[in-house]
Amino acid sequence: MKRIIIIPLVSLFILFSAYPSEFNIVKVLDNLENPWSLAFLPDSSILITERPGRLLIYKNSTVARVSGLPDIHTGGQGGLLDVALHPDFKANSLIYFTYSYSGNGGSGTALYRGKLEGNNLTGGEVLYMLPQLSGSGVHYGSRIVFAPDGTIYMTIGERGDRRRAQRLDDAAGSTLRFNDDGSIPGDNPFTGRGDALPEIYSYGHRNAQGMAVNPETGEIWQHEHGPKGGDEVNIIKPGANYGWPLVTFGREYSGSVISSSTKAPGIEEPVLHWTPSIAPSGMMFYSGKLFPRWKGNLFAGALAGQHLRRVVLRGNEVVEEEVLLKERIGRIRDVREAPDGTIWLLTDERRGALYRINP
Repeated sequence: MKRIIIIPLVSLFILFSAYPSEFNIVKVLDNLENPWSLAFLPDSSILITERPGRLLIYKNSTVARVSGLPDIHTGGQGGLLDVALHPDFKANSLIYFTYSYSGNGGSGTALYRGKLEGNNLTGGEVLYMLPQLSGSGVHYGSRIVFAPDGTIYMTIGERGDRRRAQRLDDAAGSTLRFNDDGSIPGDNPFTGRGDALPEIYSYGHRNAQGMAVNPETGEIWQHEHGPKGGDEVNIIKPGANYGWPLVTFGREYSGSVISSSTKAPGIEEPVLHWTPSIAPSGMMFYSGKLFPRWKGNLFAGALAGQHLRRVVLRGNEVVEEEVLLKERIGRIRDVREAPDGTIWLLTDERRGALYRINP
């Protein structure tokens, strides 16, 4: 695939002549090493995580590295992953991020928070560490999102061992829910059960790398990687089982059958599945004013598919899908709406980049 280094505006209207009045795309920053997530700060600067363990601040065409991060394990798919601001960031300066850590011959996913003071992270504390470590280097997850009630949701993949996704005494393959200080809400669905971890909110997930709050309903939506096919978009419900690996639309990478069932009693069915797999990563609902036709649409990045997927919804029903930027900029790892209504993308490459979509 030809790499596009500079995209002049003249070329944009040729590339996207099907929607000449809809959008153009601008490369804002390049030479990022496997960037994973971004978050917008109130002063218009942008936090960017790089999987090799760096947290960056981009502002006014300059990049600074944030100091004070914990030790980060960077093997396989692990490293520095998602980042989010506390809802009251303007008052408390707290940021949260997920990362992989190592210990006792294995690794797991952790949640961390600290106060951002200039280019330094101070008062850092680990809020959660996956107790059951694994020698596997895959399926760490991990997205985080603050719900309207102020609780924080976190995804952890099943670490390449699908049996773990159905175990309630193991947090791998689950969506977890915490208070903003890392404590466990008393209304979590498995609180008080001796056979289940109280931090688990939903389970039966393979490797969720997209999560967002639907602004119309306040519901938590999530997508996860299937194997060969069977990527899923789900609405997360308390205590619900999403089926992996008991039911799936996907197959083994060899093509052999994982499960002959795509639905079963007691298993939540996906709103949407992608077969063949697009390898989704990053998710948002568009709520801005710059793209009126896209308001309320769900967007997901595609790694293997190398595109931005737009999903039109009527309530919780999918009525239309559109593929944007097909093989134009590479593997899209994250997609976010900026406060001004523009849409920003990160590409997961050894020389990844930050892009902005304008009307």
